Amino acid sequence: MIGSVRGSVVEATLAGEVLVEVGGVGYRCLVPIGALPVLTPGAPTFLFTHLHVREDAMTLYGFPTREERDCFEVLISSSGVGPKLALAILSVHAPAALRRALADDDVDALCLVPGVGKRTAQKLMVDLKARLGVPDVDLVGDAGGLPSARAEVRAALSELGYGPEEVRAVLGDLPTEGAVEDLLRAALKRLAVRA
Repeated sequence: MIGSVRGSVVEATLAGEVLVEVGGVGYRCLVPIGALPVLTPGAPTFLFTHLHVREDAMTLYGFPTREERDCFEVLISSSGVGPKLALAILSVHAPAALRRALADDDVDALCLVPGVGKRTAQKLMVDLKARLGVPDVDLVGDAGGLPSARAEVRAALSELGYGPEEVRAVLGDLPTEGAVEDLLRAALKRLAVRA
């Protein structure tokens, strides 16, 4: 199995395909869209890789960090997630952002991925929490299947009519811990300033 490639970038396409020359051999790698800015033609590069083998094809996927490759491998082990969808997820969400979305029960964040609807996002939410080791506990420390404080704030803001983008933006500014009431009050203040 090919675990990594080190060489120089020959070409990169906007679709996320990069040709890396290693010792005179060119390897075509599919990479997350977020990796493209550093993969400029002529530049040296190092990518952690995953070789996906099917009956009719062998495809090499490349990632700038080991964390992204490991996350990709966890994603493709999930039910209904193939390499294309896993790469699309990592093109929209870095591993840390994906874990945050899962911890916050942010189904809308998963719906930002092309080809993922509400129903698929809900299914992925349950499956990926277990596979990525995201605890299903309240962020202030209470266990027992209760929604996290941030998830409650997200739900409350949605009920008040704020859109997913507004909610996501304001939640990104909030502390990770605190009482629901305090977090909601802080979120509403931030939303009022932005209006």
